[in-house]
Amino acid sequence: MGIYLSIDIGGTYIKYALMDEQHRLYNHQKIDTPVNINHAILKQIETIVENTTVKYEIDGVGISTAGIVDRTEGEIIYAGPTIKDYKGTSFKSLLTDKYKLPVHVENDVNAALLGEIWKGAARNQNHVICITLGTGIGGAHYDHQLKDGFNHQANSVGYLLYDQETGTNYEERASTAALHKRIEEELGSEFSVQSVFEHAKNGNESCISIIESWAKEVAKGLAQIILITDPKCILIGGGVSAQGDYLLKQIQNQLEVFLPDNFLKTELKIAELFNDAALYGAVYPFLNKKNNTF
Repeated sequence: MGIYLSIDIGGTYIKYALMDEQHRLYNHQKIDTPVNINHAILKQIETIVENTTVKYEIDGVGISTAGIVDRTEGEIIYAGPTIKDYKGTSFKSLLTDKYKLPVHVENDVNAALLGEIWKGAARNQNHVICITLGTGIGGAHYDHQLKDGFNHQANSVGYLLYDQETGTNYEERASTAALHKRIEEELGSEFSVQSVFEHAKNGNESCISIIESWAKEVAKGLAQIILITDPKCILIGGGVSAQGDYLLKQIQNQLEVFLPDNFLKTELKIAELFNDAALYGAVYPFLNKKNNTF
Protein backbone atom coordinates (compact mmCIF):
# COMPACT_ATOMS: atom_id res chain seq x y z
CA MET A 1 0.00 0.00 0.00
CA GLY A 2 1.12 3.54 -0.63
CA ILE A 3 0.32 6.74 -2.47
CA TYR A 4 -0.54 6.69 -6.18
CA LEU A 5 -0.81 9.47 -8.73
CA SER A 6 -3.90 9.22 -10.93
CA ILE A 7 -4.14 11.21 -14.17
CA ASP A 8 -7.12 11.52 -16.54
CA ILE A 9 -6.30 12.92 -20.00
CA GLY A 10 -9.25 14.28 -21.94
CA GLY A 11 -9.52 16.33 -25.09
CA THR A 12 -10.24 19.50 -23.07
CA TYR A 13 -8.70 18.99 -19.63
CA ILE A 14 -6.09 16.93 -17.84
CA LYS A 15 -7.29 16.12 -14.31
CA TYR A 16 -5.13 14.51 -11.68
CA ALA A 17 -5.18 13.60 -8.01
CA LEU A 18 -3.44 11.47 -5.42
CA MET A 19 -4.91 8.35 -3.84
CA ASP A 20 -4.03 7.48 -0.27
CA GLU A 21 -3.88 4.14 1.54
CA GLN A 22 -7.58 4.37 2.44
CA HIS A 23 -8.43 4.66 -1.28
CA ARG A 24 -9.37 8.32 -0.95
CA LEU A 25 -8.66 10.79 -3.73
CA TYR A 26 -7.22 14.14 -2.65
CA ASN A 27 -5.29 17.14 -3.95
CA HIS A 28 -7.39 17.33 -7.15
CA GLN A 29 -5.90 19.50 -9.93
CA LYS A 30 -7.11 20.41 -13.42
CA ILE A 31 -5.30 22.04 -16.33
CA ASP A 32 -6.10 22.63 -19.99
CA THR A 33 -5.01 19.85 -22.32
CA PRO A 34 -2.34 21.36 -24.58
CA VAL A 35 -2.55 21.12 -28.35
CA ASN A 36 -0.54 17.99 -29.00
CA ILE A 37 2.31 19.46 -31.07
CA ASN A 38 5.76 17.94 -30.51
CA HIS A 39 4.41 15.48 -27.92
CA ALA A 40 3.05 18.33 -25.79
CA ILE A 41 0.70 16.03 -23.83
CA LEU A 42 3.45 13.59 -22.93
CA LYS A 43 5.64 16.49 -21.84
CA GLN A 44 2.80 17.85 -19.69
CA ILE A 45 2.36 14.45 -18.04
CA GLU A 46 6.10 14.32 -17.36
CA THR A 47 5.84 17.74 -15.68
CA ILE A 48 2.93 16.55 -13.51
CA VAL A 49 4.86 13.42 -12.45
CA GLU A 50 8.02 15.44 -11.87
CA ASN A 51 6.27 18.03 -9.68
CA THR A 52 4.42 15.33 -7.74
CA THR A 53 7.50 13.21 -7.03
CA VAL A 54 9.29 16.28 -5.64
CA LYS A 55 6.55 16.69 -2.99
CA TYR A 56 5.41 13.11 -2.40
CA GLU A 57 6.87 9.63 -2.38
CA ILE A 58 4.54 7.86 -4.80
CA ASP A 59 4.37 4.16 -5.61
CA GLY A 60 2.91 4.26 -9.10
CA VAL A 61 1.19 6.31 -11.80
CA GLY A 62 -2.20 5.43 -13.27
CA ILE A 63 -3.21 7.13 -16.51
CA SER A 64 -6.69 7.23 -18.00
CA THR A 65 -6.75 8.63 -21.53
CA ALA A 66 -8.83 9.18 -24.61
CA GLY A 67 -7.91 6.86 -27.48
CA ILE A 68 -7.48 3.11 -27.86
CA VAL A 69 -4.84 1.80 -25.48
CA ASP A 70 -2.67 -1.30 -25.54
CA ARG A 71 -2.54 -1.64 -21.77
CA THR A 72 0.28 -4.22 -21.83
CA GLU A 73 2.55 -1.79 -23.67
CA GLY A 74 0.95 1.29 -22.09
CA GLU A 75 0.73 2.93 -25.50
CA ILE A 76 -1.89 4.75 -27.59
CA ILE A 77 -2.55 2.57 -30.64
CA TYR A 78 -5.42 4.59 -32.15
CA ALA A 79 -6.80 8.08 -31.60
CA GLY A 80 -9.53 9.97 -33.40
CA PRO A 81 -9.46 13.67 -34.29
CA THR A 82 -9.98 14.90 -30.71
CA ILE A 83 -6.25 14.73 -29.96
CA LYS A 84 -3.93 15.14 -32.95
CA ASP A 85 -0.76 13.06 -33.44
CA TYR A 86 -1.53 10.97 -30.37
CA LYS A 87 -1.10 7.49 -31.83
CA GLY A 88 2.17 5.90 -30.73
CA THR A 89 2.46 7.89 -27.49
CA SER A 90 4.28 5.44 -25.18
CA PHE A 91 3.45 6.64 -21.70
CA LYS A 92 4.45 3.47 -19.89
CA SER A 93 7.92 2.88 -21.31
CA LEU A 94 8.95 6.55 -21.22
CA LEU A 95 7.68 7.33 -17.71
CA THR A 96 8.92 4.04 -16.24
CA ASP A 97 12.39 4.59 -17.69
CA LYS A 98 12.54 8.19 -16.50
CA TYR A 99 11.03 7.91 -13.01
CA LYS A 100 11.57 4.21 -12.17
CA LEU A 101 7.90 3.88 -11.22
CA PRO A 102 5.27 1.33 -12.30
CA VAL A 103 2.85 2.91 -14.77
CA HIS A 104 -0.58 1.64 -15.83
CA VAL A 105 -2.35 3.16 -18.86
CA GLU A 106 -6.04 2.61 -19.63
CA ASN A 107 -8.65 3.95 -22.03
CA ASP A 108 -10.76 6.59 -20.28
CA VAL A 109 -14.13 4.84 -20.60
CA ASN A 110 -12.60 1.54 -19.45
CA ALA A 111 -11.09 3.41 -16.50
CA ALA A 112 -14.42 5.05 -15.67
CA LEU A 113 -16.13 1.65 -15.74
CA LEU A 114 -13.46 0.14 -13.45
CA GLY A 115 -13.97 3.06 -11.08
CA GLU A 116 -17.73 2.50 -11.01
CA ILE A 117 -17.28 -1.24 -10.44
CA TRP A 118 -14.84 -0.57 -7.62
CA LYS A 119 -16.41 2.44 -5.87
CA GLY A 120 -19.55 3.48 -7.74
CA ALA A 121 -22.88 2.45 -9.24
CA ALA A 122 -21.74 -0.99 -10.47
CA ARG A 123 -20.20 -2.32 -7.25
CA ASN A 124 -20.16 -6.15 -7.15
CA GLN A 125 -21.53 -6.47 -10.69
CA ASN A 126 -19.81 -8.67 -13.24
CA HIS A 127 -21.59 -7.92 -16.52
CA VAL A 128 -21.73 -4.18 -17.16
CA ILE A 129 -21.61 -1.84 -20.15
CA CYS A 130 -20.63 1.79 -19.61
CA ILE A 131 -21.65 4.46 -22.11
CA THR A 132 -20.35 8.00 -21.77
CA LEU A 133 -22.31 10.75 -23.51
CA GLY A 134 -20.15 13.77 -24.18
CA THR A 135 -18.46 15.40 -27.15
CA GLY A 136 -18.53 11.89 -28.59
CA ILE A 137 -19.84 8.58 -27.25
CA GLY A 138 -17.50 6.12 -25.60
CA GLY A 139 -18.14 2.54 -24.55
CA ALA A 140 -16.64 -0.08 -22.26
CA HIS A 141 -17.63 -3.68 -21.49
CA TYR A 142 -16.83 -5.63 -18.33
CA ASP A 143 -17.70 -9.33 -18.13
CA HIS A 144 -15.60 -10.50 -15.16
CA GLN A 145 -12.81 -8.60 -16.91
CA LEU A 146 -12.55 -5.78 -19.45
CA LYS A 147 -13.44 -6.97 -22.96
CA ASP A 148 -11.21 -5.36 -25.58
CA GLY A 149 -11.67 -7.46 -28.71
CA PHE A 150 -8.92 -9.12 -30.75
CA ASN A 151 -7.57 -5.84 -32.14
CA HIS A 152 -8.32 -3.77 -29.00
CA GLN A 153 -11.12 -2.08 -30.99
CA ALA A 154 -14.22 -3.44 -29.27
CA ASN A 155 -16.74 -1.02 -27.74
CA SER A 156 -16.11 1.71 -30.32
CA VAL A 157 -19.80 2.42 -30.01
CA GLY A 158 -19.64 5.98 -31.32
CA TYR A 159 -19.18 4.54 -34.81
CA LEU A 160 -22.34 2.41 -34.65
CA LEU A 161 -25.32 2.93 -36.94
CA TYR A 162 -23.62 4.79 -39.77
CA ASP A 163 -26.25 6.38 -42.01
CA GLN A 164 -25.10 6.76 -45.60
CA GLU A 165 -27.83 9.26 -46.43
CA THR A 166 -26.77 11.80 -43.81
CA GLY A 167 -23.13 10.70 -43.55
CA THR A 168 -23.46 10.52 -39.76
CA ASN A 169 -22.81 7.83 -37.18
CA TYR A 170 -24.27 7.20 -33.71
CA GLU A 171 -22.21 9.75 -31.79
CA GLU A 172 -22.84 12.44 -34.41
CA ARG A 173 -26.57 12.09 -33.72
CA ALA A 174 -26.72 11.02 -30.05
CA SER A 175 -23.79 12.67 -28.24
CA THR A 176 -24.28 15.62 -25.93
CA ALA A 177 -22.53 17.71 -28.59
CA ALA A 178 -25.22 16.64 -31.07
CA LEU A 179 -27.92 17.62 -28.57
CA HIS A 180 -26.29 21.03 -28.07
CA LYS A 181 -26.14 21.56 -31.83
CA ARG A 182 -29.83 20.73 -32.17
CA ILE A 183 -30.71 23.12 -29.32
CA GLU A 184 -28.74 25.92 -30.97
CA GLU A 185 -30.44 25.33 -34.33
CA GLU A 186 -33.96 25.19 -32.91
CA LEU A 187 -33.85 27.54 -29.90
CA GLY A 188 -30.76 29.71 -30.29
CA SER A 189 -27.34 29.94 -28.67
CA GLU A 190 -28.64 31.41 -25.41
CA PHE A 191 -29.99 27.96 -24.41
CA SER A 192 -27.72 25.31 -22.85
CA VAL A 193 -28.28 21.56 -22.52
CA GLN A 194 -28.93 22.04 -18.81
CA SER A 195 -31.44 24.85 -19.32
CA VAL A 196 -33.34 22.83 -21.94
CA PHE A 197 -33.63 19.92 -19.51
CA GLU A 198 -34.92 22.30 -16.83
CA HIS A 199 -37.51 23.77 -19.20
CA ALA A 200 -38.53 20.26 -20.31
CA LYS A 201 -39.05 19.19 -16.69
CA ASN A 202 -41.27 22.24 -16.26
CA GLY A 203 -43.45 21.28 -19.23
CA ASN A 204 -42.03 23.37 -22.10
CA GLU A 205 -43.23 21.52 -25.22
CA SER A 206 -40.40 22.63 -27.51
CA CYS A 207 -37.77 21.50 -25.01
CA ILE A 208 -39.59 18.21 -24.35
CA SER A 209 -39.66 17.55 -28.09
CA ILE A 210 -35.91 18.16 -28.45
CA ILE A 211 -35.05 15.91 -25.48
CA GLU A 212 -37.37 13.13 -26.66
CA SER A 213 -35.96 13.23 -30.19
CA TRP A 214 -32.38 13.09 -28.89
CA ALA A 215 -33.21 10.33 -26.37
CA LYS A 216 -34.58 8.30 -29.25
CA GLU A 217 -31.20 8.51 -30.99
CA VAL A 218 -29.44 7.45 -27.76
CA ALA A 219 -31.85 4.53 -27.38
CA LYS A 220 -31.19 3.25 -30.91
CA GLY A 221 -27.57 2.56 -30.07
CA LEU A 222 -28.29 1.10 -26.63
CA ALA A 223 -30.75 -1.33 -28.22
CA GLN A 224 -28.02 -2.71 -30.51
CA ILE A 225 -25.69 -3.12 -27.52
CA ILE A 226 -28.36 -4.98 -25.53
CA LEU A 227 -29.16 -7.28 -28.45
CA ILE A 228 -25.50 -8.25 -28.87
CA THR A 229 -24.18 -8.36 -25.30
CA ASP A 230 -27.26 -8.77 -23.03
CA PRO A 231 -25.64 -6.94 -20.09
CA LYS A 232 -27.05 -7.02 -16.58
CA CYS A 233 -26.58 -3.27 -16.36
CA ILE A 234 -25.81 -0.29 -18.60
CA LEU A 235 -24.23 2.69 -16.87
CA ILE A 236 -24.80 6.12 -18.40
CA GLY A 237 -21.95 8.54 -17.77
CA GLY A 238 -20.78 11.90 -19.07
CA GLY A 239 -21.86 15.38 -17.97
CA VAL A 240 -25.49 14.92 -19.05
CA SER A 241 -25.81 12.03 -16.59
CA ALA A 242 -26.30 14.73 -13.92
CA GLN A 243 -29.91 14.81 -15.21
CA GLY A 244 -30.37 11.55 -13.31
CA ASP A 245 -33.72 9.77 -13.24
CA TYR A 246 -35.31 12.17 -15.72
CA LEU A 247 -32.67 11.26 -18.31
CA LEU A 248 -33.05 7.52 -17.61
CA LYS A 249 -36.82 7.74 -18.02
CA GLN A 250 -36.51 9.52 -21.37
CA ILE A 251 -34.07 6.92 -22.70
CA GLN A 252 -35.97 3.94 -21.29
CA ASN A 253 -39.26 5.10 -22.82
CA GLN A 254 -37.61 5.22 -26.24
CA LEU A 255 -35.54 2.05 -25.79
CA GLU A 256 -38.49 -0.31 -25.72
CA VAL A 257 -39.46 0.82 -29.25
CA PHE A 258 -36.27 -0.75 -30.66
CA LEU A 259 -36.51 -4.08 -28.83
CA PRO A 260 -38.95 -7.01 -29.05
CA ASP A 261 -41.87 -6.99 -26.62
CA ASN A 262 -40.88 -7.83 -23.02
CA PHE A 263 -37.21 -8.02 -24.07
CA LEU A 264 -35.80 -5.20 -21.95
CA LYS A 265 -34.31 -6.83 -18.86
CA THR A 266 -31.10 -4.79 -18.69
CA GLU A 267 -31.08 -2.23 -15.90
CA LEU A 268 -30.15 1.35 -16.83
CA LYS A 269 -28.27 3.26 -14.13
CA ILE A 270 -26.58 6.63 -13.81
CA ALA A 271 -22.85 6.53 -13.06
CA GLU A 272 -22.20 7.79 -9.52
CA LEU A 273 -18.60 8.99 -9.51
CA PHE A 274 -18.88 11.59 -12.28
CA ASN A 275 -15.50 13.32 -12.82
CA ASP A 276 -13.71 11.02 -10.37
CA ALA A 277 -14.68 7.72 -12.02
CA ALA A 278 -11.69 7.52 -14.37
CA LEU A 279 -9.32 8.72 -11.62
CA TYR A 280 -10.40 5.78 -9.46
CA GLY A 281 -10.22 3.38 -12.40
CA ALA A 282 -6.76 4.49 -13.52
CA VAL A 283 -5.17 3.30 -10.25
CA TYR A 284 -7.53 0.34 -9.67
CA PRO A 285 -5.02 -2.26 -10.98
CA PHE A 286 -2.39 -1.22 -8.43
CA LEU A 287 -4.78 -1.55 -5.51
CA ASN A 288 -6.76 -4.62 -6.57
CA LYS A 289 -4.09 -6.99 -7.84
CA LYS A 290 -6.02 -10.07 -6.72
CA ASN A 291 -8.86 -9.10 -9.06
CA ASN A 292 -6.62 -7.75 -11.80
CA THR A 293 -7.36 -10.09 -14.68
CA PHE A 294 -6.87 -7.59 -17.48
